[in-house]
Amino acid sequence: MADAQRYDNYIDGQWVAGKNYQANINPSDLSDVIGEYAQADASQVETAIAAARKAFPAWATFGIQARADALEKVGLEILARREELGKLLAREEGKTLPEAIGEVSRAGNIFKYFAGECLRQAGETLQSVRPGVSVEVTREPLGVIGLITPWNFPIAIPAWKIAPALAYGNCVVIKPADLVPGCAWAIAEIISRAGFPAGVFNLVMGKGREVGEAIVNDKRVDGVSFTGSVGVGRGIAATCVGRQAKVQLEMGGKNPQIILDDADLNTAVELAAQSAFYSTGQRCTASSRIIVTEGIYDRFVEAMIERIKKIKVGSALEQGVDVGPVVSQAQLDQDLKYIEIGKQEGARLACGGERVSCGTEGYYLAPTLFVDSTADMRISREEIFGPVANVVKVKDYDEALAMANDTEFGLSAGICTTSLKYANHFKRHSQAGMVMVNLPTAGVDYHVPFGGRKGSSYGPREQGRYAQEFYTTVKTTYIG
Repeated sequence: MADAQRYDNYIDGQWVAGKNYQANINPSDLSDVIGEYAQADASQVETAIAAARKAFPAWATFGIQARADALEKVGLEILARREELGKLLAREEGKTLPEAIGEVSRAGNIFKYFAGECLRQAGETLQSVRPGVSVEVTREPLGVIGLITPWNFPIAIPAWKIAPALAYGNCVVIKPADLVPGCAWAIAEIISRAGFPAGVFNLVMGKGREVGEAIVNDKRVDGVSFTGSVGVGRGIAATCVGRQAKVQLEMGGKNPQIILDDADLNTAVELAAQSAFYSTGQRCTASSRIIVTEGIYDRFVEAMIERIKKIKVGSALEQGVDVGPVVSQAQLDQDLKYIEIGKQEGARLACGGERVSCGTEGYYLAPTLFVDSTADMRISREEIFGPVANVVKVKDYDEALAMANDTEFGLSAGICTTSLKYANHFKRHSQAGMVMVNLPTAGVDYHVPFGGRKGSSYGPREQGRYAQEFYTTVKTTYIG
């Protein structure tokens, strides 16, 4: 621990020591300390916000080619270092190395995409209803943006918030999840060498109750984009609306995966396994609620159990591993609590449910499947955020659709069927922001909108061109 490298905050173009430091621990091997990362306090957050506010006027009108070049440089370096950064991600978050490298590649491509967005500008010139008057409708940057990111995608989610914020001319103050600061620090280090003026980008690592609240409460922060828990998100929304700041929230999910009688069984089992257990089930788009019609139910359950038995759990860096550890002791405790709840509620534990020994001390949990569940059980209604899924039997498509929509969440929803009729009906009637047909509920592209409905999301969508809805404001100019 004493020999671990220290990583500082990045404020106003300078690396700034923290008030204290916190160890970043590998969940696959608790003896592996990745580094000690700075913990900011409210005064450092205030300095970062002041720097961003000072830098904003010049950056808002910065040359679009220079802005695009800087973002392109970040994206290219991330892609060139994908193996190295993927290993860092796997060590600090617990994703398997192939998944981690894939996430890093996505982050690099996001920066490249938004480098192009600097140049793909759009506006409108309209006729006025008044003779001799013309109208221009343009977009301008919002101002200073506070970004608060979660632990489950420690490089992709910071990337898909940072890149559009900078591309559209905003200045950034970002607080990554305290549990996984390494990947965000790596992005900051790359940005520090990419040609951005001092103050345009600032990294403040630390506790949410100190650093996060300081960002959210500061009147100089014009907008806050948050991904995380429902409770924290609702608190942020209340604060931002109260001071008339723009707010964007991505929160929880209890995503349904429907399997109809006519589904191809192999396809159904594979997409259900991918949705529920890969990335250790720690995805807001994961499906832990599998709704199966009665004609295929028994065959699906039998095949699903056999598929789960083939899933290899182990260290994120070990070759051939399918599922790594849970991210932390607190998350492991939550998963185990819900497994006990499922047993107490009367669901049948078909497989898994116990900790796994993998040679190193880590937070390993066997992929867990409950069957013969009911829609009113807590394991059917509450987000678990781990490798725990349950299967519910229904009579037909109509009952499956009603059950899928019977949730406070609405992020992602899937259906597995060979029926064009049911696929088209589900696309139209699913109350989710993203619908998957014969695909896992988890797995999305970076160039199209990401977001949900109901309790899952609030405010404009993320990613793709739709990102401009949050990161810009519209100006209407009348010319006589």
